Amino acid sequence: MTDLIDPDTLQRVLSAALGTGADWAEVFAEDRRSTGAVLDDGKVEEMTSGRDRGAGIRVVVGDSTGFAHTADLSERGLLETARIAADAARGANGEGRVVALDRREVPSQRISIVPDEVDKARKVELLLAADRVARGHDGAISQVMARYSDGRRRIQIANSDGLLTSDDQVRTTFSVSCVATGDTGMQTGRESVGHTIGFELFDRYDVEELARAAAGRAVTKLRARPAPSGQMTVVIGSGGGGVMFHEACGHGLEADLVDKGASVFAGRIGEQVASPLVTLVDDGTMGGEWGCFAVDDEGHAAQRNVLIENGILVDYMWDGLRARKEGRRSSGNGRRQSYQHLPMVRMTNTYLLGGTSRPDDIVADTDSGVYIAHLGGGQVNTATGDFVFGMTEAYLIEGGRITEPLREGNLIGNGPAVLRNIDAVGDDFAMGPPGTCGKDGQGVPVGDGVPTLRVHGLTIGGTAA
Repeated sequence: MTDLIDPDTLQRVLSAALGTGADWAEVFAEDRRSTGAVLDDGKVEEMTSGRDRGAGIRVVVGDSTGFAHTADLSERGLLETARIAADAARGANGEGRVVALDRREVPSQRISIVPDEVDKARKVELLLAADRVARGHDGAISQVMARYSDGRRRIQIANSDGLLTSDDQVRTTFSVSCVATGDTGMQTGRESVGHTIGFELFDRYDVEELARAAAGRAVTKLRARPAPSGQMTVVIGSGGGGVMFHEACGHGLEADLVDKGASVFAGRIGEQVASPLVTLVDDGTMGGEWGCFAVDDEGHAAQRNVLIENGILVDYMWDGLRARKEGRRSSGNGRRQSYQHLPMVRMTNTYLLGGTSRPDDIVADTDSGVYIAHLGGGQVNTATGDFVFGMTEAYLIEGGRITEPLREGNLIGNGPAVLRNIDAVGDDFAMGPPGTCGKDGQGVPVGDGVPTLRVHGLTIGGTAA
């Protein structure tokens, strides 16, 4: 990959930053390109493309961090940005220190079909095909929206420890949303796929099948009954509930929230925090998954990090500066939305390992409860672990069988309690759809996954009398 900034220039900028009396300095450069298309009501309403390019410079003096960013990648522009960042860190004038950069090569992502080289008409054909199939699935389908997007993100990181590395990330995604109208009003269904790969995504997935699934979900919900209310047993389907563990447990295992005392898991390393059936992992090395990469946004290699093992809390997720403060290595979880943002501790692909139970047996052993095929968005208090999530596709369990579909309701509970109350884990692990995780105003791509599992004592917030 061609350097965004010449290494000699980077050395001079870092040396100048250190010359202000700084303890440590970093340059993060980024070149991001994206293409998107949206079809709504049978017409292509949007066809967009964009590019953003620039660098963020971080300077650390003691416990103070200064940060500034610029779209000017000339040496003059970078030197001025470094001066501003150093001033923000309250640096004092001093002698510069020579920084010798040691380039660290990382495995390059293999892209079979570069999205930029695919004609826009081909991308529009995918949208039209999804619209046609969804509308033809059932006469109740009244609205279809399909979205396509791809993006390429090239980054380069250099710091005063001598690190010089880079990464080239290509992501492609497609989604279909359908509205079905009937006697009970309107119901929605959605299906999406996304991977850190190129246009070969559509060799793996058929957009017509995605459209049928989204339309079928919307139509099925037309005959759904109101969800019950109260505490009950919940079975979560394979791939459908990973967002709950991402939000209700994952954020509480990020070292910055732990350090602030804003995590229910603070100070609990080595303790039994979950059922012995639970092993929770965050893994940035999962090739092709939405949250994977070669290096994080501080230049550290992606890693597979076991957070909870057989119910025991074994580690948190770490970025570079917090790891440095604790005298340990980064876990590869330093991420940022763009060159205009400071990195922070963020998840990558967070998932619960599969168990040994057969999914059919888990349902058959559940006399009554709710089966959740897909969870939607929600709210979480990381300090307590309390959460509320929307159920976008759910069914009753009666006599050990999945029966009637339920209208959308809420799933209410507590993250640590969920971890403790899992009593069955299936052997059918699957990753869920691609997601964007928001934290402190920044969004980054993440993945999550679960096998089929059963939890006792969750509250369903439905509207049934």
